[in-house]
Amino acid sequence: MVGAVQGAGVVVTGAGGGIGAALARRFAAEGGRVVVNDLDAGKAKAVADEIGGIAVPGDASAIVAEAKDALGGVVDVYCANAGVGSGGSEAAPEEVWALAWDVNVMAHVRAAQALLPDWLERGSGRFVSTVSAAGLLTMIGAAPYSVTKHGAYAFAEWLSLTYRHRGVKVHAICPQGVRTDMLDATGSAGDLVLVPTAIEPQDVADALFKGIEEDRFLILPHPEVAGYYEARAADPDRWLTNMNHLQQKWEAAQ
Repeated sequence: MVGAVQGAGVVVTGAGGGIGAALARRFAAEGGRVVVNDLDAGKAKAVADEIGGIAVPGDASAIVAEAKDALGGVVDVYCANAGVGSGGSEAAPEEVWALAWDVNVMAHVRAAQALLPDWLERGSGRFVSTVSAAGLLTMIGAAPYSVTKHGAYAFAEWLSLTYRHRGVKVHAICPQGVRTDMLDATGSAGDLVLVPTAIEPQDVADALFKGIEEDRFLILPHPEVAGYYEARAADPDRWLTNMNHLQQKWEAAQ
């Protein structure tokens, strides 16, 4: 399997359930030594106990040092998976925008700040960012989520173009709907856009490992997203018109 994973020290944030738990299980199954992080200490411990990992609960923005100690001083793979699916428009409260920015973007930045000195010194490290297809496209009814996921994708892209020649591997995972609690929380917008093609969290983990094997930056568990992304770039006005039709359909159903 993936040689870079066997024996590697792996951190997965937001791993108490959903995509994070699936990633933790897969890394453990492939021989990784996995730190399971989640705000919910009970959920983190349950997944860690299941896979023979180490639970390090708490804020994903501030656990790198503790996770590094738990792994004997070395983090080889960091999965910045914790996120919030903040809905709403431009009128969403400031605190909603601030939380989305802090969790979906700045937690990744803080992790990179803590990890990169060691990685650049030794010439290796792997940063996995769970973004979303919303980071490539957008999501109706969810301005804070869409905007901050664009930010998460931009930061992953910047990391890759800046440090790939120094041994740092970066992967951006951009699924559409995944059958998790976050999907359930998207309400009628998710029912319209995401639920019809939703996949299982394990499918996301499978896509990541295939991407690692092929040394790819962009991981698309829903392959059709590539076509949407291409159409958006080729003809933005046509793409926006089509998305606006979807917006109108959603509004009419409210």
